[in-house]
Amino acid sequence: MAAKTTNVTILFADISGSTRLYELLGDAPARAKVAGCLKLLTDVTERYGGTVIKTIGDEIMCTYPDAETAVNAACEMHEMLLDDIPEQTVSGLISLAIRVGLHHGPAILEAGDVYGDAVNVAARLVSMSKARQIITTRTTAEGLSPILKASTRFIDRAPVKGKKETLEIFEILWQQEDVTLMSTGVIPGPVHQAQLKLTYHDINLTLGHERTQVSIGRSKRADITVAEVLASRQHVRLEARRGKFYIIDQSTNGTYIMSSDQEYFLRREEMPITGSGQISLGRAFSENPQEVVHFNSDS
Repeated sequence: MAAKTTNVTILFADISGSTRLYELLGDAPARAKVAGCLKLLTDVTERYGGTVIKTIGDEIMCTYPDAETAVNAACEMHEMLLDDIPEQTVSGLISLAIRVGLHHGPAILEAGDVYGDAVNVAARLVSMSKARQIITTRTTAEGLSPILKASTRFIDRAPVKGKKETLEIFEILWQQEDVTLMSTGVIPGPVHQAQLKLTYHDINLTLGHERTQVSIGRSKRADITVAEVLASRQHVRLEARRGKFYIIDQSTNGTYIMSSDQEYFLRREEMPITGSGQISLGRAFSENPQEVVHFNSDS
């Protein structure tokens, strides 16, 4: 196959602390756990339309067509590993975590492998990353959608072999509490009396002064966990800001909102919600009417 140069996103995901894992669990159990983790990372990559280029020990190298997709996949990788059951060792509980570095840029695709500057940059980034962290470059972060871009922050400048100038490094905040703080820009403050009541089957939550954000998705760590296969693990979040309520989609398949007999569709956007209505994750209301979240606002 002839070499081809194209713009792709290179992602490296490395299992953090694998050496200690082998020390504490022994070779065979540790290897089985690492192999299971690599299988999980491979499955997520393929589900998001990426390509696994290679695995190198306890590290996986993938490509994605764009940075947006790569970031969503990286968030999913971290989310799924949060559900990993810790192993009991003589030194206490130990669980798996990964560190991720990714960069979008031109690369050479040849004979099933990838070469070039983008690969070198992504490899440098993963070596700088910490457990449960996703880092990227300024140029990659600036190409993200407004919703994802609002979840990034500058953390450092770093030299990269072969480059005269240092790279500006950005972290992508994927954990819900960090994302919420970044997107609002403030710690919840003034008291407001308005409330938004959310109902899903036998679950009832109220958004307002005491609870200023609610996450909804497939993840067991979401405030409302839905049984919808097309939902992302952290699909949407709802926020209370200065007496008003907003729904922010952060999913792959988008969100349908029914309010005042009008149906709206969001993907990587946010909108205010008022009155009463329904929320469907990943598919239209007619396709799965049982798996909807009802809302009612007194604002």
